[in-house]
Amino acid sequence: MRLDDIQIRDPFVLFDADADRYHLFGSTDANIWSGPATGFDTYWSDDLEEWHGPTPAFRPAPDFWSHTQYWAPEVHRYRGAFYMFATFTAEGMRRGTQVLRAERPEGPYAPWSDGPLTPRAWECLDGTLHVEDGVPYLVFCHEWKDVGDGEVHAIRLTEDLRGTVGDPVLLFRASDAPWARSIPRPEFPRVFVTDGPSLHRTADGRLLMLWSSFGDSGYAMGVATSRSGSIAGPWVQSDEPIWPADGGHGMIFADAAGRLFLTLHTPNRTPDERARFFPLEETPEGLSLRP
Repeated sequence: MRLDDIQIRDPFVLFDADADRYHLFGSTDANIWSGPATGFDTYWSDDLEEWHGPTPAFRPAPDFWSHTQYWAPEVHRYRGAFYMFATFTAEGMRRGTQVLRAERPEGPYAPWSDGPLTPRAWECLDGTLHVEDGVPYLVFCHEWKDVGDGEVHAIRLTEDLRGTVGDPVLLFRASDAPWARSIPRPEFPRVFVTDGPSLHRTADGRLLMLWSSFGDSGYAMGVATSRSGSIAGPWVQSDEPIWPADGGHGMIFADAAGRLFLTLHTPNRTPDERARFFPLEETPEGLSLRP
């Protein structure tokens, strides 16, 4: 298969150096918005061009707490195993990010944390792992459904990734970005979306964060920079989005030769969404897509 053959949202690429192979994860149910969820699939490639699969990466047991809206799986190698951070929801429960674990990058993954690690009283999504000075953190979105102006928070994780330590810390709000625009919703006078935070440490030590919202031309993705170089921030937003129209929820990965790529999904409509890869370079100003 080629990328054009694979319906996927929220793409995440993991390069497995041991096997010299790339794994593509994402929201892979045909309709992720409603109805029963099947699970998460993965695809693999040796060259980022030809893809094989799908292979089931996660299938819920009958007693798993969530059976709908499985979103945005990310897989991180941590202390010799592979950990999937994914968003789940259920009727009568708040949406949140749970951790799953596997011995191999392709899975199968099984629940690792006892339910979501995001605050149980909040509507949350798109949790990602960030490790700083050996300390793991969960960076996640507190949804506009609770607060109107969507937020990005960080909370420290236990070393085994099964629990949290302390309280969430607010990093920034969606409206802090000059490029972000309010969308019409009846619940609040103004609604700003936060989606898909993803951290990237540059070669010269800067800490950047990709995240998505809505801009002048629909779904878009911007870049925030930590002035301190740490997760604590303060975070400064780019004036313009790095991806301005009809796509987003991306991340950065390096290929086998160390070249950087941005992946995101575009267009932002079901069932047409596809993963795309774009060569990327680090600049003194942040990040730039290479022609």
